[in-house]
Amino acid sequence: MYGLGIVKGMIVTLRNFLRGPITVQYPDERLQVFPRFRGQHFVWYEERCTGCAICAKACPHGVITVATSEGDNGSRNVDRYEIDTAICMFCALCVEACPFQALYIGQRFELAAYRRSDLYLDKQYFNTVRKEPSAYFVPDATGLPAEIPAPRADRPAEPAAAKELEVAMRKGA
Repeated sequence: MYGLGIVKGMIVTLRNFLRGPITVQYPDERLQVFPRFRGQHFVWYEERCTGCAICAKACPHGVITVATSEGDNGSRNVDRYEIDTAICMFCALCVEACPFQALYIGQRFELAAYRRSDLYLDKQYFNTVRKEPSAYFVPDATGLPAEIPAPRADRPAEPAAAKELEVAMRKGA
């Protein structure tokens, strides 16, 4: 029958025309990101870092700089910890390589800068920024001292709870 495609297309158009707008006024309103969202942000826990530089060795572009000095009892003190996010591809190989769960990909995505030098994250930045780790890579946290809290204590640990959160976010609840 001729014109059936046009009728089907008009039905789809009318169906979408009659529902309400779904636009979010961005600076004023913000959508909640999913727990496993990998943003352009790193979360570094200085109290967990031993300065072993395994994260720097795992980075394919070499954007991580770790400089240590000898501590009092033979341990290492982390003097410099820097990441150049201007050339980082956010592959998270450094996160997976860290044996002490000191480095995570974060959930922030609003890190645009006018100068390239602002994309160079140093130890001072990591200690002052709010820590929002992504649930993309959740390593086994056994072996950590009890006084160091797990970074994802506020996230649902069970897959069923995470699935419920995802369904609720899609419905807009």
